[in-house]
Amino acid sequence: MTKKETTKTSKAPSRREFIKTGALGVAAFSIVPRHVLGKGFVAPSDTLYIAGVGIGGKGASDIDGFHGSGKAKIAFLCDVDQKRGAETYAKYPDAKKYVDWRELFDKEVKNFDAVSVSTPDHTHAVIGTAAITLGKHIWIQKPLTHNIYEARLLAELAERYKVVSQMGNQGASNDGTRLLKEWFEAGLIGDIEDVYCWTNRPIWPQGVKWPTETSPVPSTLDWDLWQGPAAAKPYPKSDPNAQYGTVVPFNWRGWWAYGTGAIGDMGAHLIEAPMNVFDLKEVTSVESSVSTLYTNDESGPVATTSTLTFAPTSKTKKALKVHWSDGGIIPSRPDEIGPDEIWPTNGSLFIGTKGKMMAETYSDNARLLPVSRMDGLNVPVKYKRVPNGASGHYAQWVQACLAGYGNMEVSSPFEKAALLTEAMLIANLAIRGFTSSVDVPPAANAPAGSPMRKSYPSRGKKLLWDAKNMRVTNVDIVNQYVKGEYRDPWKLSGI
Repeated sequence: MTKKETTKTSKAPSRREFIKTGALGVAAFSIVPRHVLGKGFVAPSDTLYIAGVGIGGKGASDIDGFHGSGKAKIAFLCDVDQKRGAETYAKYPDAKKYVDWRELFDKEVKNFDAVSVSTPDHTHAVIGTAAITLGKHIWIQKPLTHNIYEARLLAELAERYKVVSQMGNQGASNDGTRLLKEWFEAGLIGDIEDVYCWTNRPIWPQGVKWPTETSPVPSTLDWDLWQGPAAAKPYPKSDPNAQYGTVVPFNWRGWWAYGTGAIGDMGAHLIEAPMNVFDLKEVTSVESSVSTLYTNDESGPVATTSTLTFAPTSKTKKALKVHWSDGGIIPSRPDEIGPDEIWPTNGSLFIGTKGKMMAETYSDNARLLPVSRMDGLNVPVKYKRVPNGASGHYAQWVQACLAGYGNMEVSSPFEKAALLTEAMLIANLAIRGFTSSVDVPPAANAPAGSPMRKSYPSRGKKLLWDAKNMRVTNVDIVNQYVKGEYRDPWKLSGI
């Protein structure tokens, strides 16, 4: 890697600087990126040039997924952690390497067609909005964003700039969701009454405060860039044997400053199915309950339950409650499941007036209950399948980008992904209001001189969500989490 390729930029370029300098940088590719040739022109290679931001862990498998489509060139790779990205760098030696995505966008704006974002949740929107406003097709790992406002903004920008968008919840492309939809519409479970979704996550530390012990920043990591728009903190000491484990590169998920907890991680794989099957959109209320063990306002609880009430649709006829639980809390085993049948650790259960159906993560293993109802089942295929299911989620996006905005359907465009993400983050409003305390005066009958009491604003309450105005109407304190604050010089683009 050359010195030029690994330059770290601490200054965020202005919008004018971004476009002016970016327009000058043209890499010497043997095949010109297709968008440079003009609208409607199909390049001889029919190849999508992709810039990958965040290339370790899930980002690595995303890059492999795009490459496996056979129609994508991994043109640029960017990561703040050179150790984390080493394997992907080695796999794609022709890709030009960057540490700071801003420098990548600035210098190479004319040399890529699309951007993949697989970074911690708190950085999704600042990267995603910058890419979209440059006219780049966009893929962002789940959850789409760190807060509700960002989700709305990304959906609006993707439409405004006419870019092909996809969230990385691969189960949206699986056959399972389509089977569940066809069975429901064929009347096999009658009218829907309740939905339960559950997960064994978190499998990372939650209910713990940010580590107070610090250690030197690894030489391979740009810690300031990793923090991005979040408030700056010293680099935490990582100890695999400690309660918080190794914060970077994975255990950040449990802290609200960076992640969105268990529902933010797994809700996109489990709540997607009911939202798709019943065409759910607007949440009207949420109520939550959390484990009181180790609760604090810095990280999510070790276990939670939430009930999201969705407005009626043509599929539900009345409001539908979707019950969420995490931390290993699972719903009661239905009578149709035998005592020795394995009950999945992650799943979705649909209870109707005439029967039940269920699926697991990514909508895998979709089935009617009892499973004997599957014998001889013959329901006509109504919804087109995505080739290769969840694995085909990547190729679907690549092909849609090549086809151009509006010319090919994708499974999780931002218009849908934003609604799904919003539902998950509304649950987090209630959860955070359940664990973040405020001081209130002593009870009226308390002895004179009694100290202020701790009050938890969401406890025992149903939070009413005003979707139009994007706010909770009856517990105002949680509205502070609807939008985010961004450390200078970081900001959202397109507003």
